[in-house]
Amino acid sequence: MRAVIQRVLSASVTVDGEVVGELDRPGLLVYLGVTHGDGAGEVTWTARKVWDLRLLRGEQSASDVAAPVLVVSQFTLYGDARKGRRPTWLAAAPGPVSEPLYDAVCAELERLGAHVERGRFGADMRVASVNDGPITLVLDSP
Repeated sequence: MRAVIQRVLSASVTVDGEVVGELDRPGLLVYLGVTHGDGAGEVTWTARKVWDLRLLRGEQSASDVAAPVLVVSQFTLYGDARKGRRPTWLAAAPGPVSEPLYDAVCAELERLGAHVERGRFGADMRVASVNDGPITLVLDSP
């Protein structure tokens, strides 16, 4: 599982002109990709890591200040563009595998105490954000 985590002042996801997820205060924007072989262990590890990482101002974690988290599914995080001009997506798990794991990460974050906003899985989304810092971290599960 791969997550790109950004510290943001605000963020939103729009689908077909409708805002489906929004952070109107400082928090974390998480782009989440799922690969073949990911399962419950990666879900738990990723959610806990996102919630506990000290990325917010004053070296605080989202759990320290109850910062909201916007999670957006992003299969392209597993794109491979090392050869040629057209990336391949072979390392990305297909929707029937990745959607339940995306939902599980969101649910685990909520179980940990996070206020979670979501994108819409598989939709053509417009993501807007105001990065803070900027702080961006790429996180790969073990």
